[in-house]
Amino acid sequence: MNCACSHDARKYGEEVKAKVIVMPKAAVLDPQGNAVRDAMRHLGMPEVRSVRIGKYMEIDIDGKNGDLETRLRDLCRDLLSNPVIEDYELQKVTATNPSVGEPEPAVQSKRKGTSKRKKK
Repeated sequence: MNCACSHDARKYGEEVKAKVIVMPKAAVLDPQGNAVRDAMRHLGMPEVRSVRIGKYMEIDIDGKNGDLETRLRDLCRDLLSNPVIEDYELQKVTATNPSVGEPEPAVQSKRKGTSKRKKK
C-alpha cells in the first residue's frame, strides 16, 4: 500500500493531519443513537429515521517519518476502534507546512477497517 502523504511532507518542520472516523458496524445495535433519535422525535423532528453515534479524531503528526498511512491504519485497528463492533475510516492525510500555515492539497484515503487484529 502506498503512503497517502507526499514525500515532501517528510521534510523537517512539516506536519501531517490525519482524520479518523469510527462508527458502529451496521449490524451492531446503537442504543446511544436510538436515544438521540427518540429525543429528536420528541423535540419536534418526527421525520428522523435513525441516528448512529461514532467518534471523530484529528491527529497532528510530525511528518518526518515515512510509511505514515500504514502505521495509522494499524493504530486505528488496534487502538482507536474495536474491530468486532466498529469500522474505522482514515479519511484524509493532509500535509501542512507550519511555517507557512497553509495545507497542501488533501489526499483522499478512505478505507473501512474490517481487517482482523494481529495475534500477539
